[in-house]
Amino acid sequence: MACLAESAKRGALQLQRRGSALSRALALSRVGQLRARGHLQRKQPSVRPRRPGRKGGGIMELKKDINAVSIDMLLIVHSEKRRAAQGTHSDQQADPSALLQRRGGTQLTVEVHPRDAMPQLLKKFSLAKRLQGDKNGNTRPRQPGGKDAHAYPWDRSSLKSMSLDLRQFEKLDLYASQVTAKSGLDELVSDLLQEAHTDLERVRAIWIWICHHIEYDIAAAQEKDRQAFKPTDILRTQKTNCDGYAGLFERMCRIAGVQCMTVPGYSKGFGYQTGQSFSGEFDHAWNAVYLEGRWHLVDSTWGSGLVDTTTSKFTFLYNEFYFLTHPALFIEDHFPDNKNWQLLKPPQSLRQFENNMYHKSEFYNKGMLSAHPETSMIRTVNGKATVTIESCAPTLFMFMLNGKQEHGLLSLRKNGMKLEVYPPTMGTHKLQIFAKGNSDIYSSVLEYTLKCNYVDMGVRLPAELHQPVGPSWFSEQMGIMKPSHPDPIIHTSDGRCSISFSVEEGINVLASLHGDDGPITEETQRRYIFQLHWEKRTELKVQLPHAGKFALKIFVKKRQEPGNYIFVFNYLLCCANTKVNWPMFPESFGNWGQDNELLEPLSGVLPANRNIPFKLKLHGIAKVLVKGQDTWPLTLNHEGYWEGSCSTAGCQEVYVMVLENANHNFYSYILKYKVNAQ
Repeated sequence: MACLAESAKRGALQLQRRGSALSRALALSRVGQLRARGHLQRKQPSVRPRRPGRKGGGIMELKKDINAVSIDMLLIVHSEKRRAAQGTHSDQQADPSALLQRRGGTQLTVEVHPRDAMPQLLKKFSLAKRLQGDKNGNTRPRQPGGKDAHAYPWDRSSLKSMSLDLRQFEKLDLYASQVTAKSGLDELVSDLLQEAHTDLERVRAIWIWICHHIEYDIAAAQEKDRQAFKPTDILRTQKTNCDGYAGLFERMCRIAGVQCMTVPGYSKGFGYQTGQSFSGEFDHAWNAVYLEGRWHLVDSTWGSGLVDTTTSKFTFLYNEFYFLTHPALFIEDHFPDNKNWQLLKPPQSLRQFENNMYHKSEFYNKGMLSAHPETSMIRTVNGKATVTIESCAPTLFMFMLNGKQEHGLLSLRKNGMKLEVYPPTMGTHKLQIFAKGNSDIYSSVLEYTLKCNYVDMGVRLPAELHQPVGPSWFSEQMGIMKPSHPDPIIHTSDGRCSISFSVEEGINVLASLHGDDGPITEETQRRYIFQLHWEKRTELKVQLPHAGKFALKIFVKKRQEPGNYIFVFNYLLCCANTKVNWPMFPESFGNWGQDNELLEPLSGVLPANRNIPFKLKLHGIAKVLVKGQDTWPLTLNHEGYWEGSCSTAGCQEVYVMVLENANHNFYSYILKYKVNAQ
């Protein structure tokens, strides 16, 4: 019987009044043939006019053969008020029933349905008032007007086109995402609306269901002639293209009694190239919904997930951004065929749409407010391009130039970041900027095309110079505060520098030096840095092996926690003095304490055949010895320093050894020096 009900076409009988009596003419507009082991037959004449003076009305006789199916008929009589209101409308639908209504008739709607099925008209009758539209009974959605328009550019007030507290949807979202499509579209909408009590909630429930259940059909989207997807087919396969998403959303909204329109246009979506122009057939479709007296924009295609550009595979990844998006933000990647559907004042031209900077949805999802430059193409000045981003809150950023994290200086700010990029060659380059936000994943938020016509050969950044550069709110968060050098770049004329900062209690600091010239092993990366601790501050003494640019990387680790050190930031050290040739610092061992202090000798390579003075501050030590060819003890002075000297004659290495307990005779190595060959 479900097939019978589905295939049955609704008929309409219209009676014309003359005064208070029924009309002589009873019009049967259409009765579909029903066949299921039998059929309905019309006895001729099926419609007979009532004769004057005779009681009763028009008669329609349905003759049923022995194999026919028993059915019920639901009759709904439209009111005089509704009929009169509809009579004032134009003939835009060219419906014969409308002509009868204007002449003064009563409209009867007949639905033929199986005996055991609930009439569809009865299901929808409760929605009639909302479907009627305006006071004249107009059900056609009104076109957007002045009161729908939002100011352009974006005023930073909200990502949404109406005031929303997303927490109010938590229960509804959970419910709608778990509803399953058991049969038809009407039943699905009915199930979704069980927990929805306003038009906004009805739209939200439909949006959530589509975004969590309908998969983007990549193969269909790439066909030259985009096929039309019927809602019934979408429910069956749970796959569709953008037209199908928009059509399904509109159909479900209309069933729910909410005015909705499908809007075709151009988009900066999958396959979009920065700076491309648009022409010809529209490549996308989305929706406009009418809520609280105003039109709003949604895109359930992009709300449901994304397509991996490398694998061309779709992944469900819910995106809240495209639900009731502020039109001044929606226009960045959606250009409708009709400018009125921009819902903007003033509207943007296609040329503006093509040239305007494209901020991806994650740009706003992660709290970004603005970026400069505001155009997608940047021309370098003296070989450098600068990009700044303003954000609502402290955010971590990273960048890639031509797919590599090189040739740039990225410094964090409390409300954004600054990036200086130095392309290594002339020509066109692709710059991508990523932000982390509250998640653990960096997402692409901006893309620029760089045009470089000059390369500054004097600016060559170390390949190991990672991001960010310089101390910031993030280094404070990781336990490093009050740095002696707040700027990310340190210039030294003699190849030496000393950097200090306060360190939070329980935090260990590790530093390493990286340059591009000459082989530097993991061991020597730390031997050009000597770490000291005094008065709750950590000092890093740095000696450069030669002139050039170096990355000084800073790592931290909580003392009581297992695991590796975490990179926090780095400095860029610059030295132009070609005479610089500093040796490494002495090698330290595990027993070299965090609070120890070495005053001399700081060079890890000692001259041969010399008496070398030693001065150290060591805590909790009973005895200190310096061992070369012979052994020399150091003495503790009144200032708390161990002092003395040793000869380097006849030896290749010199060690500093300590005895922690006077009752023991086991010494530990804490420092190692090399002696120059004679």
